[in-house]
Amino acid sequence: GAGMTSATITAQTAAARPRRNVLRLVLTETKFEFLKLLRLPVYSVATLAFPLMFYLLFGSFYGNLEAQGVLASRYMVATFGAAGVLSAALFSFGVGVASERGQGWMRLKRVSPMPPIAYFLAKIGMALLFGALVVVVITAAAFLMHGVRIALLDWLSLLGVLLLGVLPFGALGLAIGYLFGPNSAPVVLNLLYMPMAFASGLWMPITVLPPVVQSVAPYLPTYHYAQLALGTVGATPLGDATRHALVLAGFAAVFLVVAVAAYKRDEGKTYG
Repeated sequence: GAGMTSATITAQTAAARPRRNVLRLVLTETKFEFLKLLRLPVYSVATLAFPLMFYLLFGSFYGNLEAQGVLASRYMVATFGAAGVLSAALFSFGVGVASERGQGWMRLKRVSPMPPIAYFLAKIGMALLFGALVVVVITAAAFLMHGVRIALLDWLSLLGVLLLGVLPFGALGLAIGYLFGPNSAPVVLNLLYMPMAFASGLWMPITVLPPVVQSVAPYLPTYHYAQLALGTVGATPLGDATRHALVLAGFAAVFLVVAVAAYKRDEGKTYG
């Protein structure tokens, strides 16, 4: 009995060790991914500074306008937070993966002991960190410049909804990163990001956009993302929250399948 118990404990300890090692790898990889991109102006400025700058700019123009039942200065906390997380997810996965593929890092990582899941989890962790920073910066600016106060539970709800956006838009970025090369991926991502953000009301209240743009918005995943975020800050969402969530889940599933297929194709081409 004692021998069996001792052997069982030893086996459980040995089984737990690889999990701890993977967790340590993910945390270490996340840390270095975050520091690398924080020191890279083309990414950190686009992800952190641009949403803040545009919030201050458009908040001055539209701050006293009412949009979906709240002042635009409050509305834009949710939508510019969404724009920042969208940028963090799209470009960290899309540009990051395409660039690392082009530089041969994926080949090196493939032959290293690090499991592929650790690499992708680190990308998710890094995008979550940048996304959280965006939300903190935007809400701080809204409070200091426009006196926008958001209750703690509402702020936590906003943070949670916005960070969940890393999953669908990270899947889209990952698919682009594996489908396109390091030179073309940034162009494709910008061509996707700019229209999606503008037409979904992420830069200015959707109610001030031309009617033709408003009619296109419900077909964009970013529109559904914005409406979920707006519901957390007291705005009246356009449409049903369950439908918004289902659209985003379906979008994430589709592009995850595309990303996995592109990943397998790339692995076979590079290493086969």
